[in-house]
Amino acid sequence: MTEMIALTRLTKHFGPLKAVDGIDLSVAKGEVLGFLGPNGAGKSTTMKMVTGFLTPTDGEALVDGINVVQDPVAAKRRIGYLPEGAPCYGDMTPSSFLGFIAEVRGLSGAERRRAIDQAVERVEIGGVLQQPIETLSKGFKRRVGLAQAILHNPPVLILDEPTDGLDPNQKHQVRNLIHQMAEDKAVVISTHILEEVEAVCTRAVIIARGKLLADGTPEELVRRSPLHNAVHLDVAPNIVDAVIRDIEALAGVGSVQRDSSFSVKATLIVTSKGGAPIAPALAALLQDKGHEVSDFKTEKGALDAVFREITRGPNSNAVSGDAGHA
Repeated sequence: MTEMIALTRLTKHFGPLKAVDGIDLSVAKGEVLGFLGPNGAGKSTTMKMVTGFLTPTDGEALVDGINVVQDPVAAKRRIGYLPEGAPCYGDMTPSSFLGFIAEVRGLSGAERRRAIDQAVERVEIGGVLQQPIETLSKGFKRRVGLAQAILHNPPVLILDEPTDGLDPNQKHQVRNLIHQMAEDKAVVISTHILEEVEAVCTRAVIIARGKLLADGTPEELVRRSPLHNAVHLDVAPNIVDAVIRDIEALAGVGSVQRDSSFSVKATLIVTSKGGAPIAPALAALLQDKGHEVSDFKTEKGALDAVFREITRGPNSNAVSGDAGHA
């Protein structure tokens, strides 16, 4: 795959604060990378360095092989950037704003009209083109910001919270648009909406305290959940102790937890060692022992649990084995 973004030991200090601490990361054409981290993790600072709005203290950022510091104009030509908050000129209309952006991007004549028309159609803002941007809803402002980011059909898209403020239908539309554009682009999405990562990203990285802590596909990260392949089952309270004893004796069982919030049934959560599949062996055991079960379901785990586990501690600095892969 063609490497479109390459970060090497990228570092940024603000006085004594090290906001970004030696990040190594590459993103290839065709990838949609979810860039995750808690508030203050260094996400926006990293993207501002990639897009040339901040100068790194150390390390380098390459966009399509171009050093962002050494040749910022050439690098920025290859980037479409939606900043946090989608800042636009509020006294302009979307029509005049996109015309201004097209001029800045060096588009003119038929090419300019075609680019604006295509961007307007893709984000569906045709009905508000002549309204002042300051009068638009948060969702429409976000869509205008997205339109300017894709206007010049750049090979790299950097999107900071692209669906913030959008309703469910608009989110679905924007996610579909990202999928379509990703075929020939490298797309980086900074978001705190974890469902967005599972819905649209082919890969995700997690940073905290300026360090890269995890890198993998959403599925790979979910498999790190302590509840990956856990089984939830309901049994009658009068047999729960016997069921627990039998389950705990089963090879591969990590733990058995009881949910005590129900009085008419006992809900058990059975985890496996290392997240290995345990449902078939558990179902066979329950049948062999004659234990009656009223509900039985397997859980895949949750990305938010993995996110909390990775980012919560001051010493959570172990990078996953595939960190930095393209």
